[in-house]
Amino acid sequence: MTPTLLGQKIGMTQVFDDEGNVHPVTVLKLGPCQVLQVRTAEKDKYEAVQLGYLDKPRKSATKAERGHVAKVGAEPKRFVREVRLDAPAEHEAGAVLTADIFDGVKAVDIIGTMKGRGYSGTMKRHGFGGLEATHGVQRSHRAPGSIGCSAYPARVIKGRKMNGQYGNTRSTVRNVKVVRLDAEQSLLLVRGGVPGPNGGMVMVRETNRKKSKKA
Repeated sequence: MTPTLLGQKIGMTQVFDDEGNVHPVTVLKLGPCQVLQVRTAEKDKYEAVQLGYLDKPRKSATKAERGHVAKVGAEPKRFVREVRLDAPAEHEAGAVLTADIFDGVKAVDIIGTMKGRGYSGTMKRHGFGGLEATHGVQRSHRAPGSIGCSAYPARVIKGRKMNGQYGNTRSTVRNVKVVRLDAEQSLLLVRGGVPGPNGGMVMVRETNRKKSKKA
């Protein structure tokens, strides 16, 4: 199984390496995660494990959620995700995974939900430059401009960058460098930013992207 854990984004800070160089890092609190279910090719037609993170009060869980985790003697979880596997699972249902599974991992992929910024215009959403705010320019400085053809085809082409919902979507950052691992406190420090607000849920897995020879 590719090392994978669920966790939370704590926030950003900076750390110094042995040579005195400063690195901007995001602190992630990972695990402990409990294996709630193991799916097999014989029964479910595919291989996967279901991970749960953070206990949820029983009064806030549905009867189905309580019954599902009762099979492995666990409490209802706030954050549950299923991880697909290429081979049979190495862990049994009920096992607990901690941050030490990332020992020796140099880079990870991080999946989170971007901050929701509501309904936004083209300048904020797509970085449009807008019109010049000078003498003689009509008062439409932040307008998107022409959005389609007048003759053929007389319609708006699909995929046109326009106003709309900005953020609040699933986002994945690939091949993020691991700066430091603190297994005792279940903390993983990665270089750069991570999608989502502080306290947001994330899924972290060892990356499968290989750097090119030029890199």
